[in-house]
Amino acid sequence: MNQPLSAVLAGGGTAGHISPLLAIADALRRRDPDTAVRVVGTKAGMETRLVPLAGYDLATIDRVPMPRRPSGDLLRLPGRLVRAVRQAGAILDEAAADVVVGVGGYVSTPVYLAARRRGLPVVVHEANARPGLANRVGARGAAAVGTAFEGTPLPHAVHVGMPMRQAISQLDRAGKQAEARSALGLDADRPTLIVTGGSSGAASINRAVAEAAADLGAAGIQTLHITGRDKVVRTAAGEPLSAPGYRQVEYIDGMETAYAAADLLLARSGAGTVSEVSAVGLPAFFVPLPHGNGEQALNARGLVDGGGARLVEDRLFTADVIRTQLLPLLTDAAALERMSAASAALGIRDADERMADIIIKAARRA
Repeated sequence: MNQPLSAVLAGGGTAGHISPLLAIADALRRRDPDTAVRVVGTKAGMETRLVPLAGYDLATIDRVPMPRRPSGDLLRLPGRLVRAVRQAGAILDEAAADVVVGVGGYVSTPVYLAARRRGLPVVVHEANARPGLANRVGARGAAAVGTAFEGTPLPHAVHVGMPMRQAISQLDRAGKQAEARSALGLDADRPTLIVTGGSSGAASINRAVAEAAADLGAAGIQTLHITGRDKVVRTAAGEPLSAPGYRQVEYIDGMETAYAAADLLLARSGAGTVSEVSAVGLPAFFVPLPHGNGEQALNARGLVDGGGARLVEDRLFTADVIRTQLLPLLTDAAALERMSAASAALGIRDADERMADIIIKAARRA
């Protein structure tokens, strides 16, 4: 191919889809700044804010949810899907696409089908250890399939890791620790627990941390609790929770700062979080989301088995677990160092570049 590549990237809804998509787009642009990148999403997802903010064009199609049980929505599904495929096809034609890249979510299925009708090469990236429906459809006949986790059951899948922003993948955690703690209003020298349930928060984690906050502070541990938007932790009197060594915020801009500041991360085990803590060598304690198809527990399995993380089921996670398991770990520097080394040994820091290679090769073959 002598002319610049035209790539259409499909995915959206949540940051778990959008973050790797944008990392792939950035890697393609680093290879050739003239690469034309068009992102396809819906009007209802986080992509409407995050994609333009990252400097990429966003085109939208209708959202086509897949009903889980018989309903009126199921009867309307064929018509909705046909309409969305037509919309996706018009975007592919307008972009003169050379290759289509999908990362899953509702928006990906119509784009995969439109690409297949046009004979365009499709490249799929699956973030979770247990693939979703859209990527199971897209992987059939795809030119290439990359996965974040080894053993993900998709045909012809290649384990490439999770594409992520270079601010995370190239983070010098030890070298940035003092600066990060200062930026977050933390003491430079105290053992530090960072807690996050993601942008929406996690009620069970928030509740347990609130109950154990005083015990953590009494042990000399400082806790930065990222509660999630509109999830301020309050006392029985309705006041924001306050305790020695405890600080809460609803969100922070740039998780790389939190990763650099932390000695240990307490979090859900979304695919992005598992991959990022491994890339930066940060010990983690995971409480998988109890809903869905169990993919969060599967996401964490390799890192837990490798010694870089520990895991407790959501139904078993309480303040007592924090007191009896997290607190002793936070005061055991040798154990944290072993976990950090084990985590870093499993981390993949160039998945974005690996995906760029695969995409460019697929386009050239076509």
